Amino acid sequence: MTDQDKFNGTLDRIIAHYPQDQTSLIMVLQDVNKEFRYLPEAALKTIAQRLDVPLSKIYAVATFYKIFSLKPRGETHVRVCMGTACHIKGAPIILENIEHELGIKCGQTSQDLKYSIETVNCVGACSLAPLVVLNQKYYGNIKPTKIKSLFKGKKTDEN
Repeated sequence: MTDQDKFNGTLDRIIAHYPQDQTSLIMVLQDVNKEFRYLPEAALKTIAQRLDVPLSKIYAVATFYKIFSLKPRGETHVRVCMGTACHIKGAPIILENIEHELGIKCGQTSQDLKYSIETVNCVGACSLAPLVVLNQKYYGNIKPTKIKSLFKGKKTDEN
């Protein structure tokens, strides 16, 4: 089985779970984004055909919601909260330290696809400020001295 066959099989499986119309668009995009860690162009074209939704509408939805990405994200998706409480408690410095530790800038994904970094406006956990989210796990009251320990055992030799 080729990679393309696996890709198509995964898309077929995801799309088959939902009604074959535009009411399923966001749910299908969520599942595809979760499976591939982004929305591949080929997947968007297939979704457009199968759900009978214009490709332009799919791109409008995919670019409107921050949960979706049109470029690959790392296995570990690092999000740094920049809400008011986090910002005041040092989130910009935390972000700088994470960028230095991982060797990539905010908005980038490492070449080995292990990490990607982005900022978010607020995650609604202000009492834990400053806050870093690794995939779905929250790390609160982060100090610059804790950054290395967040990634200890997770980094590759390249990082």
